[in-house]
Amino acid sequence: MPILLFRLNGVPEDEAGEVRQLLDSHRIDYYETQAGRWGISLAAIWLRDGDADREEEARRLIDDYQERRSASARADYAARLAQGRAETLAHRFRREPLRLLIYAAIILAIVYFTLAPFLHWR
Repeated sequence: MPILLFRLNGVPEDEAGEVRQLLDSHRIDYYETQAGRWGISLAAIWLRDGDADREEEARRLIDDYQERRSASARADYAARLAQGRAETLAHRFRREPLRLLIYAAIILAIVYFTLAPFLHWR
C-alpha cells in the first residue's frame, strides 16, 4: 500500500522541487498526485509499494530537510529584522492603510453578527 510522505498543498514550488531532488538523490522510488482541476484533491508525494521498507529513511530525510529550511528561514527573517527590512504590521499599515482598515471593519462586523444574538442590550 502506498505511504503518504509529503503533502504538497500550499507548499512553495522551490520546496517541493528540493524534496523531489532529495528523494531522487537517495534513490527513493516515489510518485506524485496533483490537486486536480479545482484544487480539492490531495497533492502529495507518495512512497511506492515496493519501497515501503525505506519509509523511515525517507521520513528522516524530509524531516532533516524541513528543519534546515526552517532554521534558514528564521535566520533570514532575523537578519532582515535586524537590518530593518522585515515587513511588520506597522509597515503594512503605512503602505496600505485603507486595506488594513477595511479588513479590520470586516472582522469587527463578523464578530458583531456572530455575538449579537447572545448579547442583550438593555
